[in-house]
Amino acid sequence: MFNSNKKSMPINTDRIDTLVGKNTGIEGALTAEGTVRIDGKLKGDVTLSGNLVVGEEGSIKGNVKADSIMLSGIIEGNITVVSQLHLTPTSKLIGDIDAKNIIVDEGAIFHGNCKMAAAEAAVAKE
Repeated sequence: MFNSNKKSMPINTDRIDTLVGKNTGIEGALTAEGTVRIDGKLKGDVTLSGNLVVGEEGSIKGNVKADSIMLSGIIEGNITVVSQLHLTPTSKLIGDIDAKNIIVDEGAIFHGNCKMAAAEAAVAKE
């Protein structure tokens, strides 16, 4: 769960469908398919059928839903992830997490609550 020996499923950053550059600021909801990379500032909810990469200078103020997320920047809002959330050493997350798998690297900052789908299923069986 927390930086275990399991291999992470990396997001393929060679194929980015949407890019928000570091000198770009967007206000409003973002809905997209495929891999989205945010190096700028986005204020609004993000809903993806695909993967999200938030670069070290990227920030999101809003709730985020995606298949997988690799966070190196800042998210202020709740996160729902179908597959995997990876918090890198430069990441800062202020909000709640609902995810199947979570990787937290040393140095990552997280303030909120966490609910893991796999753990919830195990508790329901008892």
